[in-house]
Amino acid sequence: MPNTLMDTNFHFPGQKSVYKGKVREVYTLENDILVMIATDRLSAFDVVMPKGIPFKGQILNQIATKMMQATEDIVPNWLLATPDPNVAIGEACDPFKVEMVIRGYLSGHAAREYKAGKRMLCGEPMPEGMKENDKFPEPIITPATKAEKGDHDEDISKAELLERGIVSKKDYEVLERYTRALFQRGTEIAAMRGLILVDTKYEFGKTKEGEIVLIDEIHTPDSSRYFYAEGYEERQARGEAQKQLSKEFVRQWLISNGFQGLEGQTVPEMSDDYIESVSERYIELYESITGENFLKADVYNLQERIGQNVSNYLNAI
Repeated sequence: MPNTLMDTNFHFPGQKSVYKGKVREVYTLENDILVMIATDRLSAFDVVMPKGIPFKGQILNQIATKMMQATEDIVPNWLLATPDPNVAIGEACDPFKVEMVIRGYLSGHAAREYKAGKRMLCGEPMPEGMKENDKFPEPIITPATKAEKGDHDEDISKAELLERGIVSKKDYEVLERYTRALFQRGTEIAAMRGLILVDTKYEFGKTKEGEIVLIDEIHTPDSSRYFYAEGYEERQARGEAQKQLSKEFVRQWLISNGFQGLEGQTVPEMSDDYIESVSERYIELYESITGENFLKADVYNLQERIGQNVSNYLNAI
């Protein structure tokens, strides 16, 4: 099995702090510079799996970079450079404590809520008579509060967000406008690849100048759900499951092995063969989403490679 990046412990020049998320590790430097490293950790049901997935960090980072570049004409973003396959460097921002989730289809969490009899999600009505994976008349925005470490994100309505002062009305209108514009562009990009962008989430922050910008990842299989467009209508008509392109296959494997992140449950053992199959699936996701062949980076000494590439970039600016 190739080396995987499970943890980092860098000390970059001017480093002020480090934040370790489920998948990404973020180093804050002087001069409002952020170094974001995508590890090979795999998270599902808000639990980090014990073993990493080879090349997963590279895949997520490179998809996010390509999608940031493909949308920077409609929404400004935090990205300055990607000096290493696993690294994005950008401008430090004050993040909004909300994830802007947008759904074009009745899938995933929305479908589970619908099945439970709910016809309202985050203050957004869901029409009667829909089947799972049907298209909504118009995409709906269903925000989620950003969870503290270890907690689950929670659905929240626009009205409650404003009422609790999590986001100002003026800022929320910008977030809403940007979310719809990004989803429209993402939908167009997906269509060119024979895919349907089903749902996704965006995160935003504010620069020290007060500009609202897109941060974190965008349109990756970890943050988005895709269907294959070919055969979508036929599968819906027959009541069959849609052919998906997301990390949902990992969740389904965990569920079939008795794990949903609930208290008292144990993460099932992932064999080397299974981990290799997950890595191959992520490579398939990359190639389907970008329309390009995936080039595996040298992982002989991942830590050294990343440290050197980041240092070279920082020394040059």
